[in-house]
Amino acid sequence: MPAAHDHGMPQTTAAGLLALVGLFDIVGTIASGWLTDRVDSRLLLGVYYALRGASLLVLPSLFAGTPEPSMLVFIVFYGLDWVATVPPTVALCREYFGGAGAVVFGWVFAAHQLGAAVAATGAGLVRDQLGDYALAWYVAGALSVGAAGLSLLLRRRPGVPVPQAVLVAATAPKAWSFRG
Repeated sequence: MPAAHDHGMPQTTAAGLLALVGLFDIVGTIASGWLTDRVDSRLLLGVYYALRGASLLVLPSLFAGTPEPSMLVFIVFYGLDWVATVPPTVALCREYFGGAGAVVFGWVFAAHQLGAAVAATGAGLVRDQLGDYALAWYVAGALSVGAAGLSLLLRRRPGVPVPQAVLVAATAPKAWSFRG
């Protein structure tokens, strides 16, 4: 909101856009849960982080006094991607740590909160020193692209079964037909 306000956007408009991010976040997280049952979590995380990074790298050029169509596209896209990383992260914690996966995810979440605090503080310092948040957006984008690369480097653990939904879809009879 402060970044949007710095570019002349009223705070209430910026708050409304942030609320839209939250609405699309719900849709994105549910869709990501569905995809996590069907697609390799490493690939999903790689795609999510790469797209998030690309969108953050473009964000500084989208700010204006009013919500232009390009900013609205960003809002929808970023909302769909915002918390979409949670389901595949939970699946990977379960895959790598078995019964302790829930506890490991708790530590991942706690580390995420510490990282968010450092990032918010760093962004504020960047804004105070340079007069805008652009460098903070670029660093966040670059870190997201790096996270995409790291996600794709994860290896499947030997003996870990393919998600059940994938097996069901692959072995289901193809007898359904819709004729008009």
